[in-house]
Amino acid sequence: MTASTLQLPASKPPARRPGVNSRSRGGAGPATYFIALLLVAIMLTPILYIILGGFRTNSQITTDPAGFPSPWKLSNYVDVLTNSTFWREAANSTVVALFTATAVVALGLMASYVLARYSFRGRGALYALFAAGLMFPITVAITPLYILVRDIGLTNHLGGVILPQIGFGLPTTIIILVPFLRAIPDEIEEAAAIDGASKLGFFFRMVLPLSLPGVITTGILAFVASWNAYLLPLFILNDQGAFTLPLGVQQFSSQYSQDTAKVLAFTSLSMIPALVFFSLFERRIVGGLQGAVKG
Repeated sequence: MTASTLQLPASKPPARRPGVNSRSRGGAGPATYFIALLLVAIMLTPILYIILGGFRTNSQITTDPAGFPSPWKLSNYVDVLTNSTFWREAANSTVVALFTATAVVALGLMASYVLARYSFRGRGALYALFAAGLMFPITVAITPLYILVRDIGLTNHLGGVILPQIGFGLPTTIIILVPFLRAIPDEIEEAAAIDGASKLGFFFRMVLPLSLPGVITTGILAFVASWNAYLLPLFILNDQGAFTLPLGVQQFSSQYSQDTAKVLAFTSLSMIPALVFFSLFERRIVGGLQGAVKG
């Protein structure tokens, strides 16, 4: 028998085991999608109620609390947008959130680089200390924080809110960024050193671009957390001119307690920037967290 006449038996596809479907292989079934849609609806309903409530009148809210605007009323939003107090508080919130996010990312990236790329005594204990910071919310330390801020003369000043928020934002940033920086191969750093790159040059030219997903994720989380912060500004800021939007919502709702529709309009405008910012970078956040887990 020659090689040309030799025929190999045709390979058969592997037999499919009974009961094995897409769900058992890790795919999501109809029940999973139903539960996910139900949870999304539960979370979005209060937000939609607040936004739509700003387009209604007080009589509509009293007569039919769960109804749609009929007719739609734009004057509530117009009154809020033409109010200088709203824009001043929005500017204060923007300043606090931007400074907090920038400082948290910059300091967290530098600290994470040292913890991830250098070996020194006490590195594990220092990393554990930052990890332990996740277990202590700002609520626990609000009284000593207020005393400290008062003693250094930063009450009624935006800096009195920014500095503590930076400290409490660093643990989350470091926990996310350390796996990113640790996953960078040592061969890249050795090749950069052979090409004459300094430690600082390697940091800016290689480390920063490679860890960009984690940097974006931590920056967004710090920005949104600072924008929504309420307890710390409540203790530190007593001057109305320094109020952020969460404090402004409280004051506005007290001042216009009889005008529910206008309060809903002010509240929705206060939370829309954070919602839009978070929605635009949602994929970046998920990708950054996945990279941190894989690292």
